[in-house]
Amino acid sequence: MELRKKINKAKSEGVDVISLAIGDPVEATPDSIIDELCRRARDPQNHRYPTDEEKGMLAFRKEVAKWYAERYGVALNPENEILGLIGSKEGCHHFVLARVNPGDTVLMTDPGYPAYRSSILMGEGVPYNVPILPQNNYLPVLEDISTDVAKKASAMFLNYPNNPTGACATLEFLNKLVSFAREFDIAICYDNPYCEIVFTGQPRISFLMAKGAKDVGVELNSLSKPFNMCGWRLGMACGNPHLIAAISKVKENTDSGIFNAVQFAGIKALSNEAGFVDKMLTIYGRRREMVLKTLEKIGIDFNPPRGTFYLWVPVPKGMTSLEFTNRLFDKTAVVVAAGTAYGRYGEGFVRISLTVPDERLAEAMQRIEKEFT
Repeated sequence: MELRKKINKAKSEGVDVISLAIGDPVEATPDSIIDELCRRARDPQNHRYPTDEEKGMLAFRKEVAKWYAERYGVALNPENEILGLIGSKEGCHHFVLARVNPGDTVLMTDPGYPAYRSSILMGEGVPYNVPILPQNNYLPVLEDISTDVAKKASAMFLNYPNNPTGACATLEFLNKLVSFAREFDIAICYDNPYCEIVFTGQPRISFLMAKGAKDVGVELNSLSKPFNMCGWRLGMACGNPHLIAAISKVKENTDSGIFNAVQFAGIKALSNEAGFVDKMLTIYGRRREMVLKTLEKIGIDFNPPRGTFYLWVPVPKGMTSLEFTNRLFDKTAVVVAAGTAYGRYGEGFVRISLTVPDERLAEAMQRIEKEFT
């Protein structure tokens, strides 16, 4: 909060602030998707309540099923194993309302996406932090979760490729996760909006690729990150039909679904824009190398994970996350996210987003290099 006040004050005084703190792509949504939205929005039939209301139109769910089959080799029944979402963030919250009873323990990673904790608390659950550490490739060690804690847990949030660390799961880990969830009757909410944002040598992986995954959980996904549609608010929950039905019941009493024209545009994205994902990976890869080269020049040399459009960067020796974040802002007017914003085990790191134009990122790197060399 204090940093936010400093940023607003600096901007009001005319300081050229460059923010690398938020993951919001700046490149435009592909034209074919925008054109489809415009075309469908002019049809009066789409001005009424959305088709199939809170479930998402069947045509969209069928396209999601096709996309999962083609990209991940996962078979899904669009009738009862897929639900349209107003972005995957909504799905996190509605999953809690659908699954968690007051007083239930809900497992989540530390560091982790802060919205999980908020949803757990709003659903009167009890968050339990599971450390994810660099020496374990930022994967939770399931064996370290005590039996007493696991027996009290009704749900678990996971997110790979991971925000904030960029780490990616393996099928071996996901198979262990399914066994763990089955043993303790824990429903898995696997938040996977960065599934397509992986770099050379890292395969795309869905939780639903693990044997028995649909028996124990759901995967949330989104069109925001692969197709630069963050503001469109379109996503999907996929997997266990009983959990899908429960989330749908919550949505039935919360919203009336997604504007038809947005869903038609989503169909166009899933069916027609795989090439755009490759284009964006090239752009993010170029920016990633730019940042890594600058960090190496100032003495920060590390082997980053290969997922998401974030870099989880160790801070210089002798500094805390917040001290480094404040120095960057005070001396260079560059904003990054302190690792402690994502949990106790985020200390010693900052998160840098690659979703800024090349020229602004280059300017930020020049300022940082000048300050620390």
